[in-house]
Amino acid sequence: MALFDKVVLSTAYMPPVEYFALIKEAEKAFIEGCEYYQKQSYRTRTKIYATDGTGSLQIPILKGVSHKQPIRDIKIDYSKPWLIQHKRAIVSAYNSSPFFEYYQDDIFSVLDKKEEFLFDLNLKLIETFMDLIGLPNNIVITEEFVKDYESGDYRNIIHPKKDNTILAELKKEKTYYQVFSHKFGFIKNLSILDLLCAEGPDSFSFL
Repeated sequence: MALFDKVVLSTAYMPPVEYFALIKEAEKAFIEGCEYYQKQSYRTRTKIYATDGTGSLQIPILKGVSHKQPIRDIKIDYSKPWLIQHKRAIVSAYNSSPFFEYYQDDIFSVLDKKEEFLFDLNLKLIETFMDLIGLPNNIVITEEFVKDYESGDYRNIIHPKKDNTILAELKKEKTYYQVFSHKFGFIKNLSILDLLCAEGPDSFSFL
């Protein structure tokens, strides 16, 4: 039985583990499709376990004519070599992990489609991860912007600069194997890619 009737999330690029833990515990997971784009957030970036510790991968976007751009209008800038850089970084980080080879093609095939819009790329990646983990697709895209929800609003709580307690509150703050943990110890709440490459089919039980 779900803990929440709904959670409201921002779009995110290969989101952290806590994002999917919330999706798992909700009857419906709403992804905000009517907000304005926000810089320095998970909307364009993700965190992985690199050879030198936590690594951040960021998608460059095309600048719009307006300061405030609707999130679904944000276009990805493919004039910069970010795609090949991200794929190389992911291979470097996870090539030695137990399950990377099983999932590499599924993930890279989404990236290689070169979606024009950031929102579309993020959504397809999120749905791909859900399918690989075995989470039922309970995603709903919001059709209007609501400033404040009475409950379940995590749009501005899940943020790369915030060390929040979502996993602890859900009693899902579990450790698992990480390739470079012998160097830097266990790093929690990285991209869902980190968990999937480490635990494969068992990822579901960590959420």
